[in-house]
Amino acid sequence: MQQLIAFFKRFRVFLVFIILQVFAISTYVQYLSFPQSQYLTSASYFGGKSFALRYGIMKHFELENTNKKLQLENVALRKKTINNLYQINRHLFKVSDTTYAQQYDFISCLITNSNTGKLNNYFTIDGGELQGIKRGMGVFSQKGVVGVIHNTSEHYSVVKSVLTQNINIDVLILPINLYGFLKWDGKDPRRCSITGITNDVKIRKGSKVVTKGGSGVFPKGLLVGYVEKLRPVEGKPLWDVVVRFSEDYRRLDRVYVIKNLFIEEQRDLEKKIPNNAKEPTL
Repeated sequence: MQQLIAFFKRFRVFLVFIILQVFAISTYVQYLSFPQSQYLTSASYFGGKSFALRYGIMKHFELENTNKKLQLENVALRKKTINNLYQINRHLFKVSDTTYAQQYDFISCLITNSNTGKLNNYFTIDGGELQGIKRGMGVFSQKGVVGVIHNTSEHYSVVKSVLTQNINIDVLILPINLYGFLKWDGKDPRRCSITGITNDVKIRKGSKVVTKGGSGVFPKGLLVGYVEKLRPVEGKPLWDVVVRFSEDYRRLDRVYVIKNLFIEEQRDLEKKIPNNAKEPTL
């Protein structure tokens, strides 16, 4: 207590000066409108900056959880879209349990490792056999098609991306419904080509390219990209249709694995298709 009293005695002049300064400034701001508005503006500015900084830090830490929640919500919504349902009653068009059956299911995953600078590129995702993922399943992102499951372990899977030379994905050019196969030349990770298109067909630049869905790996209508330009194939009556991918695979983060609930039925039936001319046909 004696030390506290000694402190006040020693700095009494300075303390009185500070008190008078605070009183003078508060009186000045209170009775004059311009300084008062300047004071309030400055206080609001610094208060807003402080709040924005604090919100930015909190948002950064919550971003991972937010993305995961959005991905799960997207899975639920995609299950309900018409392209991912199989129509049971062909004479009814009302979306109900007796008209449609769920054909596609989706498993959300995070990419843990990737590359896009090689001739054949692969992604590793954090979902595997324990999540029901199998070789041959399709993979896509929020912006477009990604690739096909190449192999799996219990907790991880390797995805053969569209940025490989030996992958064939059947696609459609809209709105003319022109059919072809997606091919990548191993050069530009933002572009690919569609082969098998005759040059007597008029194709507009900017046309949307989507999955055809014939193989059952991808649902019909998943976005692939947009037609960027047409190049004639030397010595052949064909177009080399250059497509710009809708997804930038160099920045890919989250994906969905597609589970076709009817794929086994389709493949078992297609195995019975005769592939020998000597086999009897009906």
